[in-house]
This record gives sequence, C-alpha cells and structure tokens, in this order.
Amino acid sequence: MSIDITDLRSFYASPLGAVTRRYVGRAIDRFWGPLTGLRVLGLGYAPPYLPSARGEAERTIAFMPASQGVVNWPGTGVSASALVDPLTMPLPDASIDRVLVVHALETVESPSELLHEIWRILTPGGRIIMVAPNRRGLWARMDTTPFGYGQPYSRSQLKSLMRQTWFSPEGWAETLYVPPLTSRLVLGTAQAWESIGSGFSLPFAGLHIVEATKQLYRPGTVMAVRRSRRTSPVFVPATASRVGELP
Repeated sequence: MSIDITDLRSFYASPLGAVTRRYVGRAIDRFWGPLTGLRVLGLGYAPPYLPSARGEAERTIAFMPASQGVVNWPGTGVSASALVDPLTMPLPDASIDRVLVVHALETVESPSELLHEIWRILTPGGRIIMVAPNRRGLWARMDTTPFGYGQPYSRSQLKSLMRQTWFSPEGWAETLYVPPLTSRLVLGTAQAWESIGSGFSLPFAGLHIVEATKQLYRPGTVMAVRRSRRTSPVFVPATASRVGELP
C-alpha cells in the first residue's frame, strides 16, 4: 500500500516530520562517505535527505513511484525528479554509484524485483542505503506517519532479502526511538529518547537503516553430479579340467 505524495509533503512539513528528517538524515549522512564525482539516485520519496548529497555529488536525481506521485525537486532551478516505474527504471546498466531508498521498499509490490533492478543500475562496487520501518517499533504500527504503511521488516528479514538479491550488508543503524506523537513534550525530549535507545541498543527503534554493497557476481545454483554405478565383468579363473573329464 503506497502513500500519496501530498501526505508525504505534509508530514515532512510538520514538527514530527522535522524531527524525522533530523535523525534519519544524520544516520544517512554517516553512510554516504565521499561523494565527489559520483552519481546519486534517491528512490521513493528521498528529497528531504538529498540536499547534502546534491552539494557534493557530480549528479543527484530523484525517482518517485507512479503509484505515489511526483513533486518538482529541487525547488528552484532545473528539475532533477521524475515519475517512474521503480521495477523498470529508465537508466542504463551500471550507471549509478549510490542509491538511497526511502518510502519505497515497504510499499513496492515486489521488494526482490526492486532490489534486482537497483542491482542492475549500480556500478560495480556501488552501494545502496535502505531505510525501512522496524516491525518491532511503534512507527510501523501507527498510520499517522508514512512509515506506518506497507510491510515492516526485522533485521533478519532485511539480511535475507539483500542476500537473495546479490547485495552484501555492511553497515547498520537504528533510529527514531521517540514515539510518533505530535505532543510538544514528546518532541522536545526526542534527543533523550535517541540517546537512551541507541545507548542501550533497545529493540523498538522506528527504523532500520542499512548500507549494502553490490556483489560483483551472481551466485548460481550448483547442480550435484550423480555418480552412476557402472557394472563391469568380474573374471574368475577357471580350474583346469582333469584328464578324461569332460569340461
């Protein structure tokens, strides 16, 4: 189930959306690494988290699913956003160095097809940063935020999904320990929630953020070779016939 672009824009314009952008953005920025000369793609609804990449990368573009809708991004100048089918993106093979996936994995019809398509457009050694709701957190259980829509994930489910689609997980982070409430008191104590949750590695974070690298080979199925049993003649020496005896 996808969320409409209007609701996404309204959420990020709200105080709760500002808190989300702050903490999720910090976690994403730790995974970016040097982006000079690289091509970056934001897939889903990534504009709130792309400004830092846009200032450094050679090129930064934003693809938004047709089921969600699209907005012009950036707000000024030439638009770098497009409405696409995320399972068949209009990009050549090995053309993107970094992909940020936000508000896409949990709502797409086939997550494995989405990751196969991202594998196709990534350069050898290219990296993906995925943001996905944690199935054990409050954010996945309340539809007052965009992360309450679609399929939430556990860490083991994300690991399995990435390995099935030829990605090697390398970095993990959890964020949004603060409850998804609009209360000023709750939002004002967001830093305390984050510090306690991350400090004690509590299991109820709102989001998983995982960085993975494109594997340079596609594992193939190894067929077991069945050894056939061959029958071979066994030669038994015959005893010499006695004289006068018929053989």
